[in-house]
Order: sequence, then C-alpha cells, then structure tokens
Amino acid sequence: MKKVKLGFIGVGNRGTQLLHGFMKNANCEITALCDVYKPCRTRDAAAVGANLTGRAPKMGEELPPFKKFRDYRKLLAMEEIDAVVIATPDHWHALQTIDAFRAGKDVFVEKPLTSTIYEGRRMIQVQQETGRLAGVCLNRRGSSVYHKCAEMVRQGKIGEIKAGYACRMSDMFPAGIGNEAPADPPEGMDWNMWLGPRKKRPYQKNLAPYYFRWWNDFSSQMGNWGVHYLDGMRWLTGETGPIAVTAVGSKTTLKDDRTIPDTMAVLFEMPSGAIFHFDVNEASEALRSPHGEITLCGTKGTLSLDENRYHIKPTRAGQFQKWEPSFEEESYEVEGDAAFGDLGTKEDTTQNLIDDFVACVQNRQAPRCSLEDGHRATTFAHLANISLALKQRIEWDNATETITNIPKANKLLHYKYRRPWTLD
Repeated sequence: MKKVKLGFIGVGNRGTQLLHGFMKNANCEITALCDVYKPCRTRDAAAVGANLTGRAPKMGEELPPFKKFRDYRKLLAMEEIDAVVIATPDHWHALQTIDAFRAGKDVFVEKPLTSTIYEGRRMIQVQQETGRLAGVCLNRRGSSVYHKCAEMVRQGKIGEIKAGYACRMSDMFPAGIGNEAPADPPEGMDWNMWLGPRKKRPYQKNLAPYYFRWWNDFSSQMGNWGVHYLDGMRWLTGETGPIAVTAVGSKTTLKDDRTIPDTMAVLFEMPSGAIFHFDVNEASEALRSPHGEITLCGTKGTLSLDENRYHIKPTRAGQFQKWEPSFEEESYEVEGDAAFGDLGTKEDTTQNLIDDFVACVQNRQAPRCSLEDGHRATTFAHLANISLALKQRIEWDNATETITNIPKANKLLHYKYRRPWTLD
C-alpha cells in the first residue's frame, strides 16, 4: 500500500518525540510541520532551549524537504496529506482534531484528549459524521504487559476488583516551576495563536514552551499523568467511568506560579462498587508499589503492574474465613534494557501505537486506543478537577455525561472560547 503522508501540528517536546517515532516507520512520509514557535518548525534546538530550563526537544534529525506552517489550517488544506499528528497543548486538541476530520484527514492525537468534557464528546460526534480514523496516544495501550494483565483480570484471575491504587510523584520542592513576571514572548512565537480559544493573557516564561502543565487554564497533572493510570484501571476492569468523585488538594508548600495543587488525592466511586484512588505528590515523596505503577485489589488476589512488569499474589484467607489460594504468586518482566521514555521502559509502547495507527490508516481498521477510550479516560481527570474546584463530592451520570447532584456544576463541563474560535 502507498505510504501514509503525514502532517505534524505541534513539534515541541512531545511532538518531536512523535516525529522521531513516525520517522522509524517505513510506511510513512513526513510532508509538513506546523508550530506557532518558529524555532520548533525550523528545528532550531538551540533557540528553543534558550527559553527553557528543561525539557528542550532533541532535534538534529535528517528530514526530507517539507513545508512549514505557523497556522495549522494551511497544513490541513494540503490535499496530499492523509493524516495528521497533533501534539499541541491540551486546549488545542479538540479544535485541531475536528478541523482535521472535516478536511478529510485521519488523526493521531496526544493525551490528555481535551481541556473539557464537552470537547471530547463533540470530537466523537464529528468523527462519526466524517467517518475518519482517530488514535489517541495513551501509551499504556501499546504495552504488552498491560494487554496480558487486561486479559488476566477479565478472566477473573484475581476475582472481583474492589480497589485500585496509583500515584504520581514528581517532587519539585522547593522551587517548583519558579516565579516569573509577564514578559514579551520569545522571538518567533505567535503568542496570540498559542492562546487560541483561551482568554487573552500576557506571556510568561514558566508557562510556555512546555510549562503549561502547571496552569489550570491549560492543563493539570490530573490530565498529564492521571489519565495514564486511570485509563489503565478503567481498561483492565472494563469500567466505563465513575459514578461519583471526591477530590481534595492544596498548594501550601511550593511557592511558585502554578495554579494547580502541589498535593492532591482523589477517590473515584465506580458502578461496580470498586473505588479507584489516585494521588498527585509534587511537594514530597510518595508511597508507591514496589511492583508497578498501578495496583488492583480483588477478592482472590492483588495485581501490580507497569509497562515493564507485573506481579500477582493470591489473597490470604481473611477474618472468619478458611480457604486455599486459587493460584500461585507469580512475576513477569519484559526482557531487555530500560531504554525508552522518561521512565525507562523496556518496550517502546509509544512506537507500538504509532505503528498500529499507520497500519490502520492503510487498512482502515480501528486503532488500539479510540477517541471514545481517550475521552472516557480524560473525563476522570476533568471530574477530579471540578470536584476540587467545588470542594464537593460530585455524582456523575456516564450515559448523559452530566453532574446530577449539583446541576450548576455542569457549567464547568466547558468554557466560552475566545473569538473567533468555535467547535460548531
């Protein structure tokens, strides 16, 4: 089959990682790049790095001649492009994905899928209207360990799941993202375009490039990391989404400019009766499983896993009970050296999703991680942030996607876009 001609929208830190991944696939052809920051689209790593204290993308790749754009709509107008890869900040994903569908392109989009719950459902509606393919880069969906464990849990190996645990530890004490005064954007950055649908505000060096993850108008650590772990729990257990969410958190230790908590804990009540726990620890160490990043506790056993390994042990006979374990304790680990990604995974799970997406564009099969999966996973994060903002437990209807116990809170399912941007 013919090579898939690709356009890339957003080629900073994560976009560069995805660019390198697609370059490894022989069935791809890089056709165009788009970024609102000129050094990113011209691949000038030194200029990008001069405006970052960390996370500067690794460039220097050998690319064939390609077109470069500041405005993604000009890239989408290229008839020869078959699919686009979107790795822009979260608040752009919905608009760019919907515009790509309407331009006749398939889409590979980064997590978290959206900035609001409304955006996710609207993306799915337009996908259905246009018949385009979409894959979401929740990279644990490309993990052989997670696939093994999903089958194991669905077969009832550890019994009925009653609890799930995960945490994100990123000890940023004492300086966090620092404190910066509003300033002129760096040379070559179209700041108005970077803001897009979000309200107008001055540029700050610890907001962009990259640092938007710590500002609640643009992202959150629930969205950045929570979606990975909560998608894993949701996938392995077959749950759709929570029926109630309670979040607590504060910013009391890090005195930086962030507008999200440095410490946060969330309980997700599931339709099955299970409770998922997720914590964000950015001002301290955190208690983590010695066997993985997610732990699921069932009536017959406990499973801990990450992208490199899993460990499963049987439940001991409990109070007033007498019975024998139904299986032997076991461990499994992927062979090879830790080499990929920030966490040193032994398997390139992102590459697995990239290769899967390219094949799906060619054979018109559904990618491993659909928009619906990405939307449902991201909904966990948005509901946690809404509960925290309200300082209340919220009850959620997965079918209607509405908050049922605090009707006025449904206004937080979306925000008013800055003109001229619209999802219509």
